[in-house]
Order: sequence, then C-alpha cells, then structure tokens
Amino acid sequence: LKKGHHFSSETDTEIIAHLIDEELGPRTPTLQAFRKALHRLRGSFAVAMLCEGEPGTLYAARSGSPLVLGLGEGENYVASDVPALLPYTKRVVFLEDGEVAVLDRKGVQVHDLSGKAVRREAKTITWTLAMAEKAGYKHFMLKEIFEQPRALADTLRGHLDLVKSNVYGDGAAELFKSKAEIEKVDKIYLVACGTSWHAALVGKYFLERDLKTLVMVEQASEFRYRDPILDKRSLVVAISQSGETADTLTAIRNAKAKGAKVLAITNVVDSSIARESDAVLYTYTGPEIGVAATKTFTAQIVTLHLVGLLLGRKKGTFKKEEAEAFLHELLEVPGKIEEVLKQSEAIRELALKYAHSADCLFIGRGPQFPIALEGALKLKEISYLHAEGYPAGELKHGPIALIDHGSPVVAIALKDEYYEKMASNIQEVLSRQAAVLVLATEGDKKIRELTGDVIYLPKAHPLLPPILSAVPLQLFAYYIADHRGHDVDQPRNLAKSVTVE
Repeated sequence: LKKGHHFSSETDTEIIAHLIDEELGPRTPTLQAFRKALHRLRGSFAVAMLCEGEPGTLYAARSGSPLVLGLGEGENYVASDVPALLPYTKRVVFLEDGEVAVLDRKGVQVHDLSGKAVRREAKTITWTLAMAEKAGYKHFMLKEIFEQPRALADTLRGHLDLVKSNVYGDGAAELFKSKAEIEKVDKIYLVACGTSWHAALVGKYFLERDLKTLVMVEQASEFRYRDPILDKRSLVVAISQSGETADTLTAIRNAKAKGAKVLAITNVVDSSIARESDAVLYTYTGPEIGVAATKTFTAQIVTLHLVGLLLGRKKGTFKKEEAEAFLHELLEVPGKIEEVLKQSEAIRELALKYAHSADCLFIGRGPQFPIALEGALKLKEISYLHAEGYPAGELKHGPIALIDHGSPVVAIALKDEYYEKMASNIQEVLSRQAAVLVLATEGDKKIRELTGDVIYLPKAHPLLPPILSAVPLQLFAYYIADHRGHDVDQPRNLAKSVTVE
C-alpha cells in the first residue's frame, strides 16, 4: 500500500498478483519475477498465472496444495485435480512442492524455485471421460451412490489374490517382509479427516481383532499438533480420498520423521500422500466428483478389511481357512449393495417424510456407531439440516433430553450382538414420541412392530453390515437435500479436497 498498490478485493490471492507486479521490471523476465514473488509467500498455495503481455503462456507453482499439469496436442493445461482434465487429456504431470511450471502450446518446462530445470515423467490416467460424466443421473452424488457395486468390485479385483487368499498392492506386501517384522509393531494409528475418519473408526473394530494389536483412530487435524508416541514400532495408516488432504499429509510427514512406517489408502494414483508413503492401497473406485464422499467411503472400509487380511495373514493371526471364508463373504458385498439400491424409491419416500425437520439424531452401537456419525455428516453436508451421530448407549447421558414429540431419530438396529440394547433404545425414544426410522436386518418382524419406518438390509458376515448400512443413509441424505432444492454436488462452503490447514 505504501508503494501505491491499490487492491480491488479482500482476497489474499490478489496479493500474489501485486507481489509479482512489484518484482517485474524492464530487465526482470516474468519467470524470474514469478519465482521472486513465490519466495515471499507463506503457507499453502497453488497458483496459476496468466500475464496480459503473454497470452499464450501460463505460469504455475505449488506449495502444500495440489497442482497437476495436463499434456495435450498443441495445448497444455493446469488444474487442481485429475477429473477436471479428463475431457481434454489423460497424460498428466504432478508438480511437487516448491516447483514452478511454464506452459505454452509447445510444451511444459518444470523448474525449482532456484531456476534449476526438473525432469518430471508424464503419467497416463486410466480413468475415462465417461467416469466423470453424470450418465443420465440428476447429480454426480446419486450416480456415485449407484456405482458402489461396481466400485467395490473394482476395489477387490485390484488387490485380491484368490488363489493364495491374500492381498497385494503398491509396496504393501513388502511393507513388512516377515512375520518377525510385523510382530514388532505394537501400535497402529489410523489417521484421517471427515468421512475418511469415520471409515477409520469402523476399521478399528475389526483390525484389532484381526491383528491382535492396539489400534488408535486419530483426526489428522489434531494428531499433527500432539506429540504422539511414534517410533519404529509404529504403523500409520493414512486414509484420504484425494490423497492431498493437507492435515493428513502433514501427519504422515511427522510420523515418518519419527521412524514410523506409513501405509496410504487413497483413490488417486500418484497423489501426494501416495507418493510420500512407504506403501499404498488404492481404492480404485474411479473419479468421485460429488463433494460428499459416497463410494470412496465404502471402498475405504473394504480396503481396511484388506489391510487386516494382508497383515493378519503375514502375522499368523488370520488363518488361511478363515481368510478364504471371509473373502467369500467380502466378494458378496457388491451384490448385497445392489439389493439395497433396489429399495431406492422406498427410501426416497421415507426421506421426504423427514425433509422438513429442523434436526435429526442418528444412533448406533459398535461398528454401526461410526455409520451413525457418517449418516449425520452426510445430512449436514448437503441438506444443511442440523444432525448429530451418537452411540446409542450415550442417549441417557444427555441427548435424550432433546427428544420430544416428532423428533427425528435414525436408528441402526441390525441382528447382531447389540440388537437387544438397540431395540431398548428405540423404545426409549418412541416413548417420548420421537419419529423413528430404523435400519434393520431382513426378516426382522419385531422392529416393524415398533415403527412403520423401516429399511431392511440383507444378512451378511458380522463384520460387513457397516458397509451396507452406509448406503441407505447416503440415499436418505441425498433425497432430502434434493427435495429442499440444494446443490447436492457442490454444497455451500465445502470443497472436494481440503488442501488447506
């Protein structure tokens, strides 16, 4: 301001343009001015710049936030993620932190901030343009919900060795080369944000059983500010749909600095988290365009099952016969999701009954508690209704005070070890005149006697129902949001990939 610069907005982005302008001069080339301005920036950013006097040239740089270059024929592109490039090219280059790119019609040059040329190999994306189109669906989110049978089949197909009843992945099998090595691991951290954190919470229930090892679930945004006990005996499993989540990326860097091994679970090949981890299991669901995660969530749970299978088989806590039986059940999950999706019209009708509520309480026990959290998050994200997920056993410790006539409650009460207590919780809220929607196991007539609003799920292996119960809750949130007239794919104030801290 003291040098006469006048700002026309309040966004910090405009400052970058003024910094570049300050560095430009008769003897200062644009690229040099761009690099000098970048040296003065702090924090995370991804920048693409077009100069008035150079209409055929783009300048781009990144630090902390993702940036990908698209390579075309006589044309080149820059974007924050791969799906945006699919209509134009499948050949991409991923910029690393501290790198600068210059793009024109002839090609792309990459440099570091000192000006030294950097060689970057182009990658070919296997996703198709059709994967990034709505294909007749009203919204991407609805399409992605209905894609889950195919998506989870691809997740399994991408990693399973059915002959050996084992799992393979990019470096995953070599993460621990022997039983002795994996037995040294005395703690596992599942680190994630948002929906991925809910997948991690589900994973804790079966990973401790599969591996007989302490498993802790951490929100990456908090984990990075603590001083957790991390050493060579620690395994960090970093879960991120985009592979670019800023807090998760920082968490794994801190973990590696302390000697921990890092296994990534992500949907995006060659993303930052995938590149910086020791090994990676990709979910292989294809691009997910809708901001609210659906198919990547259920695929993350499936992939965590594969982690348990991979490490449990090597450690000896997951016997071959058990693995064969479990794999058979796991392979049936896509077909069972198809059965759930056949009820979509009935779920829509139920959702419309609750569409004008002011709030909603989701309850579950055991591994269904994280699904209650996820159901509440989906409703919040896209319908803008206040919703909370709670362990059903905690109702009497406070939340039940909110229940009165017509209060909406979504209860997950499947035929499992928690069933009787869940039935009791449902009776508790019904006695206070709540409006209750129940997810139940097919054939359960007792629940139907309690409430008429029931969505039935197919019977499945005791560890697999959380995958199935997530699907009707996704549809429930979608139909409410659509009925209320909201932009389901781009909810307000949210981004698909959270690349800022």
